[in-house]
Amino acid sequence: MQPGPRNLITDVPGLRVGNAEDHHVKTGATVLMGDRPFTAAVHVMGGAPGTRETDLLAPDKTVQEVDALVLSGGSAFGLDAASGAADWLRSQGRGFAVGDQLVPIVPGAIVFDLINGGNKRWSENPYKRLGQLAAADAGEEFAQGTAGAGTGAIIADLKGGLGSASVVLPSGHTVGALVVVNALGQVTVGDGGHFWAAPFEMGEEFGGRGPAPGFDASQPPRHKGGPGQATTIAIVATDAALTQAQATRMATAAHDGMARAIYPSHTPMDGDLIFAAATGERPLADPVWDALHLGHAAALCLSRAIARGVYEATPADGDPLPTWQQKFG
Repeated sequence: MQPGPRNLITDVPGLRVGNAEDHHVKTGATVLMGDRPFTAAVHVMGGAPGTRETDLLAPDKTVQEVDALVLSGGSAFGLDAASGAADWLRSQGRGFAVGDQLVPIVPGAIVFDLINGGNKRWSENPYKRLGQLAAADAGEEFAQGTAGAGTGAIIADLKGGLGSASVVLPSGHTVGALVVVNALGQVTVGDGGHFWAAPFEMGEEFGGRGPAPGFDASQPPRHKGGPGQATTIAIVATDAALTQAQATRMATAAHDGMARAIYPSHTPMDGDLIFAAATGERPLADPVWDALHLGHAAALCLSRAIARGVYEATPADGDPLPTWQQKFG
């Protein structure tokens, strides 16, 4: 397996990503959309998720495809970003047809970034506007690190961020990941700059330092803040033709990648959630073994994307924590 040409989730043909930021507030939104509706699913393992329209992603629900997926900062306020994206999609003639009306289907998830040094004394919630801007910005290339929904992200001891990675399987299927890293725990080992995800790095996509030389597992894990202040939310995507049930299994398997890259992960205070998206361009030759490899690839991409999101973060005035580059670069 090798990364795709961009090493981004948009290596999956037909998918685009848009970012919008408000650096004064230290927050933002990120939208993943397809050239046409795509199969989507979700799996939640954190104890404190914040979501919109995730119930309709169950395999037994009527609507099997969505128009976009939205990741946003802002805690519960950030759920409005999906409304902004939906308005933009409707203006473009996109949406589920109900009579003479079009209703864009836009599930979303949020991270808590309300205590990160930004000015949150807004007179009007900015997230609907950010969702519209992110949707309008969608393209094959996009910024990582301090961008989009990762703009205000922080982790236990560093600034977090938006990350992405991809891989092309021997079967020809492409898998990608997109993640907002705002975890309770660490993505680096102890006091050093080695990433937990180092064994899965391809090339030097997050510094090429390799695994940490040692780790004392008897020490308690480090973490930030208190309840409700953390979450890692992600999307894993493929060009494979998957049912909603198969996409749910891919999202479930991808949580292994989160556990490999964040220490600790899936805590009661994190809202850890993974969406899966499948564009359906490539059929599965073997539904059992191809599905297994897709889940493995999704976990692999997510681990790498988490490290890349932190590695690519850039400093800004008022940051409560340093970036990886400031501390270890």
